[in-house]
Amino acid sequence: MAAAAGGAARGRGATSFQRKAAAGSRLATVAGTRPSVRHGQLLLSSGLPSLDCVLGGGIAVGTLLLIEEDKYGFYSSLLFKYFLAEGVVCGHDLFVASAKEHPDSILKELPAPLLDEQRNELGEEATAVKSEDFQDSMKIAWRYQNLPKMEASPTTSTKFGHYYDLSKTMSPELFQPIKWHSFYLPEELSLQPTVKTRSMNSAYGRLLLSIQRIISQEGFDGSDPQKKQKNILRIGIQSLGSLLWGDDICCSDTPEDIHSLTKFLYVLRGLLRKSLSACVITIPAHLIENKAIMERVTNLSDTVVGLESFIGSERETNPLYKDYHGLVHVRQIPQLNSLICDVSDMKDLAFRLKRKLFTIEHWFPKGESPPDHQSTAFASRLVRHSEPHKQTGAGRIRQTAELRMWCYGHRQEAPGLLVISP
Repeated sequence: MAAAAGGAARGRGATSFQRKAAAGSRLATVAGTRPSVRHGQLLLSSGLPSLDCVLGGGIAVGTLLLIEEDKYGFYSSLLFKYFLAEGVVCGHDLFVASAKEHPDSILKELPAPLLDEQRNELGEEATAVKSEDFQDSMKIAWRYQNLPKMEASPTTSTKFGHYYDLSKTMSPELFQPIKWHSFYLPEELSLQPTVKTRSMNSAYGRLLLSIQRIISQEGFDGSDPQKKQKNILRIGIQSLGSLLWGDDICCSDTPEDIHSLTKFLYVLRGLLRKSLSACVITIPAHLIENKAIMERVTNLSDTVVGLESFIGSERETNPLYKDYHGLVHVRQIPQLNSLICDVSDMKDLAFRLKRKLFTIEHWFPKGESPPDHQSTAFASRLVRHSEPHKQTGAGRIRQTAELRMWCYGHRQEAPGLLVISP
């Protein structure tokens, strides 16, 4: 009886109440998604695990990823197809828009997903390549050795993010359960010769109406939650802003309608914010002559990634870049639930295209020192903890938890380092 009374007393002191979340708010149950460990936002994979690592885990639902095309548009089209192929494998709905290539042709060229056996074979190949570069890695500066590792090779299977074989195309059977929508501008112009759009390019107005109709009719805006099970709409728009879309920002420094593209992006982001959707847009940024337009386009995008190809440049034959095919520039990373955008810390990124795999890796020029250590005098002042230094009368050792040093008039942060003061 005493034990029972003690248990009752403890029961009155503690509560077993647990707040039950609404079933409709559990967005993490959507196939092919996962919540972010940083901000709790629902993420979906871009189709390239190494790119997901660069973007902080993936593409946030309700955001826009802008890809600045390389000079010939070859590698940017691969990222575009990766994004769509991941949607097919995860069972997401697709919306493909293009003014150059028919969406049916784009979907027929999607890479095939790797099976477990093929994934293990590619993982062994990647391990062999890494073992060959082991001697070179011993010469890497300490700043590069401490960089976070990126998942570039398919070593383990995962439900979030898949790997694809670029030498094969996706089987038509995988498209049967998928619901996809297409927008091919030449066909849209023939079906509806005249569409009234207010202060916007006619092609952009048609595209916005199509996206808005799909989001509303298919219930991606949450207007009819009982209509069907929750799903994600992946929107892919190819070469937006090119002359094929009726926009002259790529051929004139003073285009006729300078605000047409920015108005389109402004309205599109509003549609994405209130729906279970994510959008990837490729844009020929190297052809846009007016840099002010490109700055506004960047500001109206959530994430901006640029590709710089070595094809036709001096770097193509430079031995320092022989292992890579181009550079990756992270222009902008979204700071979700905030009014500002953060700049990614992922610097010195390059991509390489193998026979079956496209990967993004950390890059550094072989035989050269890192760019932050151009001053030998400044570099000589950095000493590791593992390398003890004898204290002499000419100098003294000072160690702090977060040390601030000056180089070229700018304060540098170097936590955990020893400095020998003169």
